[in-house]
Amino acid sequence: MAAFLSKIFSSSALKRLEGVVSLINAEEEKIQKLNNGELRELSGKLRQRVKDGESEEKILPEAFALIREASQRTLSQRHFDVQLIGGIVLHEGKIAEMLTGEGKTLAATLPAYFNALSGNGVHVVTVNDYLAKRDTVWMGQVYHALGLRVACLVHDAAYLYDPEFLALSASKGESSELDKERDIMGSFKVVEKFLRPITRREAYEADITYGTNHEFGFDFLRDNLVLNLKDRVQKKHNYAIIDEVDSILIDEARTPLIIAAPDVQSSDYYKVFARVVEKLEPPEDYVVDEKLRVVNITEKGIEKVEKMLNVPNIFDPEHSRLVHYLQESLKAKALFRRDKDYVVKNGEIIIVDEFTGRMLLGRRFSHGLHQAIEAKEGMAVKEENRTYATITLQNYFRLYKKIAGMTGTAQTSAEEFHKVYNLEVVSIPPNRPMIRKNLSDLIYKTKEAKYRAVVKEVKERHAKSQPILLGTSSISSNETVSAYLQEAGIPHEVLNAKNNEREGAIIAQAGKSGAVTVATNMAGRGVDIILGGNPPSPEEAQRVKEVGGLHVIGTERHEARRIDNQLRGRSGRQGDAGSNQFFLSLEDDLVRIFGGDRIKKLMESVNFPEDVPIESKMVSKAVNQAQAKVEGANLDIRRHLLDFDDVLNKQRTVIYTKREKFLEAGEKSEIKPLLVEILNNFSEKFKRQIQELDLVQEERQKREEEIKKLDEKITSLPKEFEKERSIMVSQHLVRILDALWIDHLEDLEALRESVNIRAYGQHEPLVEYRRDAHKLFERLNASFESLTANTVFQIFEMDLARVKESIEPQTPPPPQAKNIGRNDPCWCGSGKKYKRCHGA
Repeated sequence: MAAFLSKIFSSSALKRLEGVVSLINAEEEKIQKLNNGELRELSGKLRQRVKDGESEEKILPEAFALIREASQRTLSQRHFDVQLIGGIVLHEGKIAEMLTGEGKTLAATLPAYFNALSGNGVHVVTVNDYLAKRDTVWMGQVYHALGLRVACLVHDAAYLYDPEFLALSASKGESSELDKERDIMGSFKVVEKFLRPITRREAYEADITYGTNHEFGFDFLRDNLVLNLKDRVQKKHNYAIIDEVDSILIDEARTPLIIAAPDVQSSDYYKVFARVVEKLEPPEDYVVDEKLRVVNITEKGIEKVEKMLNVPNIFDPEHSRLVHYLQESLKAKALFRRDKDYVVKNGEIIIVDEFTGRMLLGRRFSHGLHQAIEAKEGMAVKEENRTYATITLQNYFRLYKKIAGMTGTAQTSAEEFHKVYNLEVVSIPPNRPMIRKNLSDLIYKTKEAKYRAVVKEVKERHAKSQPILLGTSSISSNETVSAYLQEAGIPHEVLNAKNNEREGAIIAQAGKSGAVTVATNMAGRGVDIILGGNPPSPEEAQRVKEVGGLHVIGTERHEARRIDNQLRGRSGRQGDAGSNQFFLSLEDDLVRIFGGDRIKKLMESVNFPEDVPIESKMVSKAVNQAQAKVEGANLDIRRHLLDFDDVLNKQRTVIYTKREKFLEAGEKSEIKPLLVEILNNFSEKFKRQIQELDLVQEERQKREEEIKKLDEKITSLPKEFEKERSIMVSQHLVRILDALWIDHLEDLEALRESVNIRAYGQHEPLVEYRRDAHKLFERLNASFESLTANTVFQIFEMDLARVKESIEPQTPPPPQAKNIGRNDPCWCGSGKKYKRCHGA
């Protein structure tokens, strides 16, 4: 019944959307009669109508028809009706599920243009820097024709699409220079020629800004570390269109964005613990749960470690760091495998993205895990980092007034999109019917038998010159498949994170007659394999179609069905011929770990030959159930993480709002009321404490005298602060706030680890975390008021010349702090060591 109602709903929703498409098409004839100048003039009029508050319902048909005409003139690409439907869905703040090859990039120009008319800026989020540059130049032609400025953000740089570099000949009906010069990746050789370097702030001032999720997220964090508001780059978080939305909002949701800096050296400890855990053996010393990806040390393991370290009790408070080193080193040994989770390249540990198979250059595992892996691999161990700012992608994209997304694989995660992001998934019908053949899975008893069957299948299809793409889930299995093909004498190309610099050349030839390509998930998302090769030859493309198009072989199932579907989607694009089939074994990790008792019993059976696939509905059902189990478990993990992160998110919002308020007040010379409020709060709390505490007369008098002096200082503050002094006070408050926030982030991380242990005592971890996190936050606020009261008056003892000199440098400590040691209590009275407070 639910499925039936869903179909009715989808049908009625599509009918409504088709009605809007009719209105767009009705505008086409009128707009086609306009010359290029008139097109741009009409765009300006639409912008004014939006500014005047005219309803979106009235403006949308004309705006969509206008961008379609601009696309036809600049790119010779006219949006299909189904792309118009996709554009409407995106504008409404939903997820458009469009099959691979259906033109999502072009469909996104419709809502991007329409929403940019408001002047509040549109962010188009891509999965890598290359696509950000490519789409800025490619789609930039369309936007520029209508008077919009388009920019892109990439790692450490920003660019503006500058049409002066490009002589468009669209008015003559010819293709642009851009379409004539295509490189081996099917994109543009000349991209760089049309991108003018600009500042990041200028990039955000453009009407439409392309960039990766990391660039947008890190800019947000950096904006909340500045001491001058002029150094901020982002404007409003108005509207974001997220390409490959399932990859960004689901697959990467568990990994927070972190800005960190090196802290104290701990490399020696990791080297010691790498040797210690090497002597531990499972299951006696530790137990690994492959399903949950956790490792727990046993009582015997603890005894061994304590003996090796000559420590009587490793869980004593003074040894808390040792527990941290032990836990991370044990995780590095038991859970993280070389050439699957990471690669060793040029003397560095480089993380491999489990979902895309790509190397994550410059990224490091957090909380000491990266150092533990470096020690395990016998490499130089770098310093641990201290977190300055962090946010999850989930909470970053919640900052936007409206978000939308597009992908070829969203329905399998529709529940999560709805519950976590309140995003509805709408499936868009294809422009041409799909004729791809999805062949049934073949399941073998052993991996050895599976790989032999794969080689046999490749031989048969290679003999008739059919191009074949073999998908693997890791670098190690990628190399295993390659070895089997090599042994069989089958020429092939290998694509994985180790040789990603050849990605373009390999993908360009993957659709040629007889091509055999073995690839990790790198070839599973956003990769366009052209039948006949790239650049395409019509004769070669026809030969490939005649032998069945691209055949995709999956050598194992991924934990998420979406990843399998992305691999399938490399063939049969835009109505092309194509086919796919998965070869599995009962020894595959997914089947072995999540398959259940029935699969285990089947594995022990010897009643069938190894080289014959198992014809069992039970096995196929078990594989599907295994994937559903993993997806369910991962959903629970993400929701669990989000519940915890929501606590941090609320506190982060308060801190970031407060620091922005301080900086704004400082620049406007309006900081005094805020400062007085902070000092009065501290004074009142101090007075209450004196009344509540059971103090001897002498101590009471001493504290009352301190309060009296503070009140006198507050009263003696100047009526007005000079601009420079106002700025310095605001920056001083922000520095104190930042230092406390950095400590607070560490405290919250330690709290998260500790509340999980409390579960053994029948305590609900999330309830415990919320309660204790609130206490820690109250302590932060109390420390902030105390530190302010103890240090801010120094600024009023300085002459104005010294104030001007000190606006940029750190506010100097009092004279008594001159000879303070790094391990001494900090001069500010926080109760922390100097190195952990103002000496940080």
